[in-house]
Amino acid sequence: MIEQHYIDDCLLQLRKLKGLADKALGQIAQEHVFAVLDPEGNSIAVIMKHMAGNMRSRWTEFLSTDGEKPDRDRDREFIVEADDTHATVLARWEDGWTRLFAAVSSLAPEDLGRTVRIRGEAHTVMEAINRQMTHYAAHVGQIVLLAKHYAGSGWQSLSIPRGKSQEFDVSRSGRPYVIGQEGDEGGSS
Repeated sequence: MIEQHYIDDCLLQLRKLKGLADKALGQIAQEHVFAVLDPEGNSIAVIMKHMAGNMRSRWTEFLSTDGEKPDRDRDREFIVEADDTHATVLARWEDGWTRLFAAVSSLAPEDLGRTVRIRGEAHTVMEAINRQMTHYAAHVGQIVLLAKHYAGSGWQSLSIPRGKSQEFDVSRSGRPYVIGQEGDEGGSS
């Protein structure tokens, strides 16, 4: 059934996004998580706080309540506060992803056409998932870019390294390219 395939693929793509961010974070020192490139820029910690706040709001009681919860203070997600440590930011990050994976995993194919609301705006469940995947992909890209900057020459590619494309080209290497294997994210991140 195409609907179940869609749900399964969403989970796969969301896990890939989290994996990219986690692998990028694993390549930098903790102090870089809070570093900013300029006064108007966001640190990786702020991006993680924002994503975690969004995930908590969107995916808690996903099918039965508005995705913008009344207790969410979105503006505070963009401020590093005294209690924002590496451990607390990481704990919120993990909690957000846990909520997301639980909500999407619990969906049945017939749920995809149901209506949910985000800030009062009606979305089908499929539209809401697509909206969030696009949002998260943009922010994961920011995390990867910042981590790559801070890692400098020590950066290890999260995809096919520069100059190594032919090794991953089935027509030249003779080995099949398997989705989910190291290097399937594309680009030279």
